[in-house]
Amino acid sequence: MEKTPRYRTTFVRLLGFLRPYRLSMAVSVALAVGSQATALGAVFLTGSIAGALQHHDRSRLPWLVGEVVALGVARALLMGGRRLIAGKQALAVELDLRTSIYAKLLRLSFGFYDRHQTGQLMSRATVDLQGVRFFLGYGLIFFFQHVFTILGVGIVAFLISWKLALIALAVAPFLVAVAYRYSHVSHPLLRDVQQKLADVATVAEENIVGVHVVKAFAQEQAEERKFERRSEAVFGLSVAANRQRALYVPLLAFLPLLGQAAALLVGGRMVAHHTLSIASFVRFNLYLAMLEMPLRALGMWIGQAQRATASGERIFQVVDEPEEIADAPAAAHLPAGPGRVVFEHVTFGYDPARPVLHDVSLVLEPGRVVAVVGHTGAGKTTLASLVPRFYDPQRGRVTIDGADVRHVTLASLRREIGVIAQDPFLFSATVRENLAFGRPDATDEEIEQAARLAQAHEFVAALPDGYDTVIGERGITLSGGQRQRVAIARALVVDPRILILDDATASVDASTEARIREGLREAMRGRTTIIVAHRLSTIALADEVVVLEHGRVAVHGTHDDAERESAVYREILEHGMLERVFSEDAA
Repeated sequence: MEKTPRYRTTFVRLLGFLRPYRLSMAVSVALAVGSQATALGAVFLTGSIAGALQHHDRSRLPWLVGEVVALGVARALLMGGRRLIAGKQALAVELDLRTSIYAKLLRLSFGFYDRHQTGQLMSRATVDLQGVRFFLGYGLIFFFQHVFTILGVGIVAFLISWKLALIALAVAPFLVAVAYRYSHVSHPLLRDVQQKLADVATVAEENIVGVHVVKAFAQEQAEERKFERRSEAVFGLSVAANRQRALYVPLLAFLPLLGQAAALLVGGRMVAHHTLSIASFVRFNLYLAMLEMPLRALGMWIGQAQRATASGERIFQVVDEPEEIADAPAAAHLPAGPGRVVFEHVTFGYDPARPVLHDVSLVLEPGRVVAVVGHTGAGKTTLASLVPRFYDPQRGRVTIDGADVRHVTLASLRREIGVIAQDPFLFSATVRENLAFGRPDATDEEIEQAARLAQAHEFVAALPDGYDTVIGERGITLSGGQRQRVAIARALVVDPRILILDDATASVDASTEARIREGLREAMRGRTTIIVAHRLSTIALADEVVVLEHGRVAVHGTHDDAERESAVYREILEHGMLERVFSEDAA
């Protein structure tokens, strides 16, 4: 990811999310200021009550008390309105942030997900987002409210007695210095806390998704210890952050009390010497008491701002991630054509310093079925992944019907390519929704036809609700072979001009594979098909063979050409023959 931005820049960027809500923010601030203004007025009236009692003016008491009650009602209404508006604003900001992050995650390339853990990304979209939302929705409003209170009380205090005000505010420079120090020491620690929380989320996510593996290898205790270690790291950093709060927040609350104590001492003497009235003395000290909450909250607000900024940095690391695979500025739609695929001197590596494919040149003619074979790590799946532009080559280019895949829109490109992976992913939805995922407007007849071609209709129809049966997360309620057939049918619903099968029959038994092969023969007719193959039965579907050795094309021709010219292909044939013999013996 990019270098972590400076926290001041991050803070300003976070404020940018409030731009669409300027009006509601202004209204919330106005209501918050208004509620504090009523509190200032109530304090002034309380001083008047003290003066009336001093002069035994009982006739004014009912009116003064009534005015205090009226101000209290007004303050309650203003606070209620502020909470309603600020709450809605906070939720709206959270919605915008979450939508922005999710949209970015969908646009990022496979390369990004190759480098980052799912738990880390989920933490940024949940835990970090909550911290930012609370600060932008409430923290800023409280900040303006507290600033108004401090300024308002300061002005009124100077009007009552400038000498007492100077005495009370003498601690202000020390407050500023302590607050500044707290903000600088808390930010890096809180950022580390957020990172460790993401580590915890990563372990939890991996163990929940991989629970079958954990249980199969009886590693529950080992994984529990790993989770405990991550949790203890969060605990340690959180305790350190809490230790900082325990030091700085009480100190920020204590310093104003020193000024208040000095004001009480000097003010009491002024009252005794009749240079200050009782009413003014009461008002002054009540106003100073009003400063207690804003000044005590200063440390909390700084901590909240730092936590939100630390979360914002992690969020912006995702938002600022360059989109390696994106539409070119002048990208056009993929032109119509029969599906001719050409690799021109293609070199590619997930790490550019270690290429997987070396100067690959291939021409796949329209309507032909090509099996790509080779040992593990030869680059078979990588070669197929360049066609739908999951990755871009470092050198050379890939064209479809004469158009460079980097110069057409991703949507138009991928609508014409059906990809069936070895380990298919199904959504926790109905079978019908999974089959129509690439083409939501597909008719029931088209969905059923695709299912029949993939040999899936029979078992789907036998499910409790047929095509409307909800399958579990990742299709867990289906067998491996059933999931594979649903994935094949899903690709066929799109009716692509190019079909890519990445060892797509690896998870089915021999009889099911035979039925799928018959369906695939029909589905592949008229389409350019790339089969990443390991089994002889799958290779037999192909019209021609491409043998990859160490990321280079060793042979491209017929089965006989490959058997004659490639030792790798002969070895694959021999292993396939042995597998067939063993399976027949077992039968």
